[in-house]
Amino acid sequence: MSTMRKKIWIFQSLLLLECYLVSTMEGVVQEKAEAALPITTLSPPEGNTTFLDGTNWCVALPGVSQVDLQNALDWACGLGMADCGAIQAGGACFEPDTLVSHASYAFNSYYQQNGNSDIACNFGGTATLSKKDPSYGKCSYSTSGSLNSSKSPLSKYKPSFTWWALGAILLLLCLRI
Repeated sequence: MSTMRKKIWIFQSLLLLECYLVSTMEGVVQEKAEAALPITTLSPPEGNTTFLDGTNWCVALPGVSQVDLQNALDWACGLGMADCGAIQAGGACFEPDTLVSHASYAFNSYYQQNGNSDIACNFGGTATLSKKDPSYGKCSYSTSGSLNSSKSPLSKYKPSFTWWALGAILLLLCLRI
């Protein structure tokens, strides 16, 4: 995925999140404006910020809520477009058939496909970075240098028009124009 497309994807994801948060907060009564504290926002890190000090893998945190872990796994293999074929029945990483094992593989796939940035290994607090290679037996966890040339279903589209058009549509839906 090109750097430009990654930036656009992050922008669109943040825009969708903001739209969701705004739509869910419409019915909430806000206290007096002078009582509100300013909210500091930090921009996500860009580039291979975690990769600079060596190879990292993104894995599931043991002990987190099974519901949260399942939701994060579903997102990674669905909207996150992580390569989850290896954790399907009969795949090289299906065994052990545990939620933590499958989530770790999916989280790492997403993390490696999305630039090895800290923000790509969060999954609602259910994931963490590891310097220890979690690969085992025939199950090989990818690193940024080992990704195959398979592309996401949307990779055939040029970012110059399609991604900007999609962003504009999302913005219009959010603003309800």
